[in-house]
Amino acid sequence: MIVNELLNPGSIVIVGGSNDIEKPGGKILKNIIDGGYKGKLSVVNPKETIVQGVKCFADVSEIDNTELAIIAIPAKMTLNTVEILAKHKGTKAFIILSAGFSEFGEHGKILEKKIVEVVESVGGSLIGPNCIGVLTHSYKGVFAGLIPQLSNKGCDLVSGSGATICFILEMAVPRGLTFNSIFSVGNSAQIGVEEVLEYWDETFDPKTSSKVKLFYIEQIHKPEKLLKHCRSLINKGCRIAAIKAGTTEAGSRAVSSHTGALAGSDTAVEALFRKAGIIRCYSRQELIYVGGVLLHKALTGKNIAVITHAGGSGVMLTDTLAKGGLNIPKIEGPAADELLSQLYHGSSVSNPIDFLATGNADQLGTILEYVDREFHNIDASVVIFGTTGMFDVTGVYDVLHEKMKWCRKPIYPCLPSVVQAEKAVKHFLSLGRIDFTDEVALGAALSKVYHTAPPAQEFELPLIDVEKIRWVVDNSENGYLSPDKIQILLDAAGIPRVKEVLAFTKEEALSKAAEIGFPLVMKVVGPIHKTDVGGVVLNVRHPDIVASEFERMMDIPDAKGVLMQQMLNGTELFVGAKHEEDFGHIVLLGLGGIFIEVLKDVSSALAPVSKDEALKMMSELKSYKLLEGVRKREGVDQEKFADVVLRLSALLQAAPEIMELDLNPLLGKADSIIAVDGRILIQKN
Repeated sequence: MIVNELLNPGSIVIVGGSNDIEKPGGKILKNIIDGGYKGKLSVVNPKETIVQGVKCFADVSEIDNTELAIIAIPAKMTLNTVEILAKHKGTKAFIILSAGFSEFGEHGKILEKKIVEVVESVGGSLIGPNCIGVLTHSYKGVFAGLIPQLSNKGCDLVSGSGATICFILEMAVPRGLTFNSIFSVGNSAQIGVEEVLEYWDETFDPKTSSKVKLFYIEQIHKPEKLLKHCRSLINKGCRIAAIKAGTTEAGSRAVSSHTGALAGSDTAVEALFRKAGIIRCYSRQELIYVGGVLLHKALTGKNIAVITHAGGSGVMLTDTLAKGGLNIPKIEGPAADELLSQLYHGSSVSNPIDFLATGNADQLGTILEYVDREFHNIDASVVIFGTTGMFDVTGVYDVLHEKMKWCRKPIYPCLPSVVQAEKAVKHFLSLGRIDFTDEVALGAALSKVYHTAPPAQEFELPLIDVEKIRWVVDNSENGYLSPDKIQILLDAAGIPRVKEVLAFTKEEALSKAAEIGFPLVMKVVGPIHKTDVGGVVLNVRHPDIVASEFERMMDIPDAKGVLMQQMLNGTELFVGAKHEEDFGHIVLLGLGGIFIEVLKDVSSALAPVSKDEALKMMSELKSYKLLEGVRKREGVDQEKFADVVLRLSALLQAAPEIMELDLNPLLGKADSIIAVDGRILIQKN
């Protein structure tokens, strides 16, 4: 819970405030004073009486009641300080800058927990510990980093790393990015990234709230809360971009299924971000460029005009846009000829629109007007304009600014001459504009923004036999389920499966082979990877082969029986699921059989997966053409494949104890999808 006293305090005490502005308590006090804070300020420091012109008290017990306390004292002294403030001074908001808590081990974790209990006992809010503070329109409560001018037209930023905020601002402010609020949540003892997103969502006002949210996060503790509030904010008209760091794993994990090998924490993050509609970034530069794009008019189409007086930069941008799935359509016709006649000889308007190094402000204005009004196959434009130092480009940037105000289509400026045109660029930024200095980074950001889909909407899962599913799970031991129990689960979920029987003796095998009919498939039951141990035989057509193969398979180590199935054909498909700690189940699909091992061409999504999500997952596969059908090869029924994924989601919801699940292969045809083989691992408690 974020209380108003944290955002708009009428009074602030700096515990550990100092005259030394190289200390956190000194620098944060200076920033608050310089930022024009209008409330009542006080300081606690036993060594001083006046600190930076503010009255100083020797002990926190001596101060008047205060709404917000910013604490910059050793960790071991904080609990007693918080108790006095919360219980005797009416303090509801706390920012603890100090380190030495949960990041230092168990003792610090216990101390942190006790502080949270005290804060929550008075219905208060705690930011930190181990953070750089908070920036709001009311006060500049940070001790590190640049202090940007705040505007509700800028970005909201929240980060678990205070230093990362500083580095983001170092890169963002010189490019003209503005901010509305900044939260450094540090250890997130009470309020983390998820809680800040919740606050932004619950207090969102379409007229006054920022519509661009940026965050940096290392641990996602509450994925359901993050998903809920990101989805809600985006549905209200916001866009969200984020960095999730810490996704690689040191060492290797023992995995027993294809899904286990392919899924992991990074797959889970990717699936969560995709479901939430978050634009995922991997660096500060990418986050800043994406944030800058989002602060412009929305990119509603994929056709881009590249406008430049520097041919090489135009080519690099064109390549980046094309590789990112955007179009640079050819511009031709009478309007194009008319525009060309107004430019210097040697110019080109075919796209890129190159109006040469000698191009001027009037020509740029004319080009932008034609793009906006005459070239109907263009949705947006990027203008690359720098200087060789031969003349002042301020006038060009003034024209660019005016056209950005009045043109209907978005215009993204790339002004690379930050040294030779320093004054002109600063002038452009002073007009409230953003400068994307690198054309390749801008092109990549545009592609990422355009191709990030809106959040998946909530939906209803199909009705399945939950009672029967629970019976199987509740009456099974931890480990892999037997084939007969897998059959029950698939039938209960309504997932089509091949007709199959289990034989434990040669006589049973012969009897059941006659029951199924030839040709058939024989598979050993027991070993994890049947093919590797010679445990699969296809196209069995005679009882004598049934008998000999049964005897051979039962000699394979760990063999418990032989599964006998109808021999079917079709495109081999795969669908699987893995339970990832904190995230729930990740669902994957792709081509099956050995292709999943060789190609690793899979799409993933966070369960539950809707039919629309499943269809999109298929379309993202590199092998999608095979699902559609190619060169007289029969395609597969994608609607039925999606229905299998939908029903698998319902199964996972009914049986959260499923840790890993592989259906591999499913055989897909133009009119059917049938599961042929499956493995399910459960872990209760």
